[in-house]
Amino acid sequence: MTRITLDQANRIIAATFAKGGELGLKPLSVAVLDPGGHLIAFQRQDASSILRPQIAMGKAGGALALGVSSRAIGEMAAERPSFIAALGPIAPLGVVPAAGGVIVRNATGNILGAVGVTGDTSDNDEACALAGIAAAGLSPTG
Repeated sequence: MTRITLDQANRIIAATFAKGGELGLKPLSVAVLDPGGHLIAFQRQDASSILRPQIAMGKAGGALALGVSSRAIGEMAAERPSFIAALGPIAPLGVVPAAGGVIVRNATGNILGAVGVTGDTSDNDEACALAGIAAAGLSPTG
C-alpha cells in the first residue's frame, strides 16, 4: 500500500467523529490527504464554521510539506515565526501551525498521507485524528 485508500479515509473520518462525540466536542471537520497532498476525503459535521475545510487541509498539508505533525510546526513557529509565516503563501494547501495535522505511515515507515482535524481545541483535534488513524489500522507519526 502506498497511500491511504478511500475506504481507510472514510473509516478515519467516522472514527474521528465518533471520538469527538464521545468527548462532547464542538463540530469537527476532517481532511484526509494522499502523500502528494491531494484530497482523498473530506467531511464536516453539521454547524461547522465555513473556513474549516481550508484549516483541516492546511494542518494535514503542512505536516506533509515539512515531514512533521502540525503540532511540531506550531513549536517551530514559536522559535522561527518568520520562517513558518513565509511558508503559507508558497504551500499549496497552506500551513496551519496548530495541533491536529498528523502524518500517516504504514508498517514499513512509508508515508501514506496525512489527516487534518479542526473544530475544537487543537489538542482535542489531534486526539480525534489519532483515534481515527488507529481505527483504520494505520500508524501516526510526526
